[in-house]
Amino acid sequence: MWQELSIAICLVLVLEGILPFLYPRRWRGVIEQLVRLSDRQLRLMGLASMLLGTALLYLLH
Repeated sequence: MWQELSIAICLVLVLEGILPFLYPRRWRGVIEQLVRLSDRQLRLMGLASMLLGTALLYLLH
């Protein structure tokens, strides 16, 4: 299980690094917009992301 978790974390890091590598100015603008969001909006985005990820894992497994 630990090996699979390590692989998953590595893949997340690779995927997270794609946009800043390819589009650094655009990525910086997105981060600036995220800073302006309220805590509630960020929590809702985090919840939506977790639910989407869980649903996709369920469908793929």
